Amino acid sequence: MSRFQLYIRLVRLDKPIGILLLLWPTLSALWLASAGHPPFHVVAIFTLGTVLMRSAGCAINDYADRDIDRHVKRTAERPLTSGRIAAWEAVLVAALLAVVAFVLIMPLNTLTKLLSVAAVAIAASYPYFKRFFALPQAYLGIAFGFGIPMAYAAVLGTVPAQAWLLLLANIFWALAYDTEYAMVDRDDDLKIGIRTSAITFGRHDVLAVMLCYAVSLGMVTAVGLDAGLGAWFVAGMLVAAGMAAYHYTLIRHRERMPCFAAFRHNNWLGAAVFAGIALDYAMR
Repeated sequence: MSRFQLYIRLVRLDKPIGILLLLWPTLSALWLASAGHPPFHVVAIFTLGTVLMRSAGCAINDYADRDIDRHVKRTAERPLTSGRIAAWEAVLVAALLAVVAFVLIMPLNTLTKLLSVAAVAIAASYPYFKRFFALPQAYLGIAFGFGIPMAYAAVLGTVPAQAWLLLLANIFWALAYDTEYAMVDRDDDLKIGIRTSAITFGRHDVLAVMLCYAVSLGMVTAVGLDAGLGAWFVAGMLVAAGMAAYHYTLIRHRERMPCFAAFRHNNWLGAAVFAGIALDYAMR
């Protein structure tokens, strides 16, 4: 495998599911903040910035977990963990990607730039939360959803209560999908002492996932209706709710591969929410 291919694997560009889980709530926020008409250059900046920051986050996550991942079946062959690239290379890649992302937002207002600094700090500190925090997936929801207040800041120059409610909804969504993800690694995580929501929720993990979906979708629905969205939005939310119900059929027996399939399917749940918002504005 070439050096370039190793770097691609380090930043997970070969597995874009993480990018999409960041992108859908960010795009939803841009459409809501702009009443369906976000400036093209802002959409382009946030889309590319999402790719860059998720990639940087993967690199720094692998650096932080380099001694842990070797004990987890799913992560033991990652480039850094397996020794095919050095730890300093991962840090350098993360730093370069973060710098490029910051340069990218230079045309945006000061508030957006300040929020981007907070976003970098949250993303960089997330890998260490699993050492002591019982629900690191909640912190991941902040990291994965911080594009929401940034989107409102870029469009409106302020961050209204609506944006913070959407961020809270994203925290519950991340708790749902990343608990499904953590259920895949639960046996390995118990052996090495890592804290995850799947371990914290214990035998109530499936119930917790479904409750998190319900709270998240309920909050997004409340925001959309308060913004004056109508039938197309409601249809999108019903499709998303149907997908969440489908995830129950995948995770109820707590089997490794169906749980992983449920996690990956959240891409379509996020897409359904965004499609409902975008279509509702487009059809007016």
